[in-house]
Amino acid sequence: MSMVLSWLYTISANAFALGLVIFLHEYGHYLACRKLGVRVEKFAFGFGPELLGFTGREGTRFALCAIPFGGFVKPAGEDPTQANGVAPQADEYFGQSWSRRLIIVYAGPAMNYVLAFALYTGLIWAKGLPEPSKEAVIGNMMMGLPADKVGIEVGDRILSFDGRVVTGWDDLASSIHRSAGKEVSLGLSRKDKTLEVKVTPRMDDSGRQGVIGIMPKAEYRPVGPFIAMYESARLCWMQSKQTVTTIAGKIWKRERPDLAGPVGIFQMVSRAARAGWEDFLFLIGFISVAIGFFNLLPLPLLDGGHGAFYFWEGIRGRRPSPESMEKANTVGLAFLLSLLVFATYNDVLRLRADRAAKAAKTVPVETKK
Repeated sequence: MSMVLSWLYTISANAFALGLVIFLHEYGHYLACRKLGVRVEKFAFGFGPELLGFTGREGTRFALCAIPFGGFVKPAGEDPTQANGVAPQADEYFGQSWSRRLIIVYAGPAMNYVLAFALYTGLIWAKGLPEPSKEAVIGNMMMGLPADKVGIEVGDRILSFDGRVVTGWDDLASSIHRSAGKEVSLGLSRKDKTLEVKVTPRMDDSGRQGVIGIMPKAEYRPVGPFIAMYESARLCWMQSKQTVTTIAGKIWKRERPDLAGPVGIFQMVSRAARAGWEDFLFLIGFISVAIGFFNLLPLPLLDGGHGAFYFWEGIRGRRPSPESMEKANTVGLAFLLSLLVFATYNDVLRLRADRAAKAAKTVPVETKK
């Protein structure tokens, strides 16, 4: 029974997190259409057959569909190939200028950033500004890095490094930084047990120091609402900047990007939901920024791809042909499906490696009395 309740809790947490992010993204498009006088034919959460739905007073069909991965807003006159030479009406999508269409496509990613900003601001204002603790206690971890693979968990207290007593977080961090590529032993305390794990720090993206993917426990300093808003905006900016630098670094070094697919996201949300409401809300903000940023990329089918077409239209003074847009969207669909398969493959490999490493390298030393 407890296993069933645990799974229901996990599924509910994932449904809420992803549902909120997707819904507000699509609501951004819907709201922009309404403000600009564009008629919306359908606002759907999910894809495929419709499970539930109703038609609003404005003629918009609001629907819940069978495949809960994504959603869409369908403005009237969105498909230029169906115009048959008839000029678009004033309340249709392509009846708007290229600049007004830009507002509609970028309203979705903008809403993702608004959601993240609101969640971060509320968390910082309510709980305080997080500052790294000096204790050698794991406060957070990165999936797929050495610490995660060998079974280290959030909340573990590191007691020793290669048999030497650890005096604090700075001591632990500097020891790890000096040990890239070398297997080391960490003694740690977890609840009523003392464990020993073997872990090999890997070189970070800068190529200057070893890392295992752990972060210190946070201690919170009370701040007012304006400081909370400033720090939230800075956090959104730093997350977006780090995404760019990480992707660029991987491409430059010709390394395989460590992308998380549906399985990886499900795992991250599940961990955060069990860690506490603060971690859960923070992760929703993190995912919202990630989805907003991804949709800004100038790839066909994404919001950024549509935006690139409209910028080109504004520069050249004429719209790309429906045929060229359709071909670009076909290429974009193939790329996005390939990316989804690749990310899911990464997730499966990560799960298999994690299970094997945890089974082989987590060794009980003693049980506290």
